[in-house]
Amino acid sequence: MHEVNLFIITFFAALVGVIPPGLVNMAVAKTCVDINKKAGKYKAFGAASVVFVQALIAILIAKEILKNPEFKDNILLVGLFVLSVLLVYFIISARRQKPTPLEHKSAKLTKSFMNGVVISGLNVFPIPYFVVISTLFTPQNHIDFTWTTKLIFSLSAALGSLTTFLLYVYFFDKIIKQNKLFKTYSNYFMAALMLCLLLITLYRLYG
Repeated sequence: MHEVNLFIITFFAALVGVIPPGLVNMAVAKTCVDINKKAGKYKAFGAASVVFVQALIAILIAKEILKNPEFKDNILLVGLFVLSVLLVYFIISARRQKPTPLEHKSAKLTKSFMNGVVISGLNVFPIPYFVVISTLFTPQNHIDFTWTTKLIFSLSAALGSLTTFLLYVYFFDKIIKQNKLFKTYSNYFMAALMLCLLLITLYRLYG
């Protein structure tokens, strides 16, 4: 049951974490525009494969941190700070309402997967994000970081991100046409999510 809950929570956290237009998902959308949907899918799978590695690194870091009980509250405090910064960032981003420019670039279909790997690799934000997530939803009195748990966490993170990337592939035309409006509301949604995670973190610290 713990593994099922871990999969669902991590999948959802990864899925919503890449909803706002950013480096990776907009690169996927651009590929659909510049080449075709098939190339966009290859780039999405390449990007998701990197997320798997990033999530695995994150949970390994979390495991080392949580070995020392004193560090547990410290990492939650760091998570509280990170979530607060993200909350402010998403609110400011939503209020700016600046559409993401699309630059047309040519690329071969066979290179799309590796391009996805490279672009996703440049985006290091998922690592601290998944460290916070893995720590935040760890049971209070039981740390279970078996390889099964690690692989489930990493796989669900990759699948959650891939789901959003593929949504960008299938709805890229609508997303691009409504880029300004979509970016505004998605950033407000992410701000609300960060607020919820902040409340959960406060409960874990002082509840």
